[in-house]
Amino acid sequence: MGITVFVILIAIVAALIVGNMKIVPQAQAYVIERLGAYHSTWGVGFHIKVPFVDRIAKKVSLKEHVADFPPQPVITKDNVTIQIDTVIYYQVTDPKLLTYGVERPMMAIENLTATTLRNIIGDLELDETLTSRDTINTKMRAVLDDATDPWGIKINRVELKNIIPPREIQDAMEKQMKAERERRESILKAEGEKKSQILIAEGEKESEILRAEAQKQAAIKQAEGEAEAILAVQTAIAEGIRKINEAAPSDQYIALKSLETFEKACDGKATKIIIPSNIQSVAGLATSLKELIVTDNK
Repeated sequence: MGITVFVILIAIVAALIVGNMKIVPQAQAYVIERLGAYHSTWGVGFHIKVPFVDRIAKKVSLKEHVADFPPQPVITKDNVTIQIDTVIYYQVTDPKLLTYGVERPMMAIENLTATTLRNIIGDLELDETLTSRDTINTKMRAVLDDATDPWGIKINRVELKNIIPPREIQDAMEKQMKAERERRESILKAEGEKKSQILIAEGEKESEILRAEAQKQAAIKQAEGEAEAILAVQTAIAEGIRKINEAAPSDQYIALKSLETFEKACDGKATKIIIPSNIQSVAGLATSLKELIVTDNK
């Protein structure tokens, strides 16, 4: 009987010891209370708690968490109500403060986010709100991180997920963007036509310049050709005269040339005929030439 009770006691003690052996996994922490008061925080590894005295008050994950809050109605400085939903990235840095600092931390962060967002957006107009996401994110992160520090929570990032203006504002913005696109299109089209006209005018200008240059070169070449032709004719005449002078022509030859010239002048094409004063001597020479020709024929 005594042995049985001893074995039972040993079994109970062993069960208690095994039941109070705990292994804390990576990226977690256990908050331990002893007799209802905070005792310690267990990190990663093997731990044993005192039976009936110690208890695990809270298991805390040390990983980075993401909280996506639903859209919140916010009024801008120019009295436009918009819907904004935010995403918060946070991490627990002190499990003890998280356990004893706030009752429902996520609800507290959500409400704090909504009030902070309203305060920041209330100082901005709609256009500033739509174009100042980074500024809003930075301000909200600083405010939330400072407010959640006593709770053992660090706010790493805050992002505005969506900014949704009222339907009529969206329609007006779409019309404005359409008008702006049409204006830019008209400007680009006008600039294209202007450049096209400039290029056409420059092309015509260059064409006229080239055409005038070609005509100039053609006229120069033609004038040079005519000058060369005149020079060649005059050179030939001078050469002929030189050779005639070198041959010492007789009076009969000169008289014959004079008759040939007179014959050409009397061919009926000239409108005015000038008869030289020594025409009788020329006629005498012609008679002498005729007699010479007759004598040769005999």
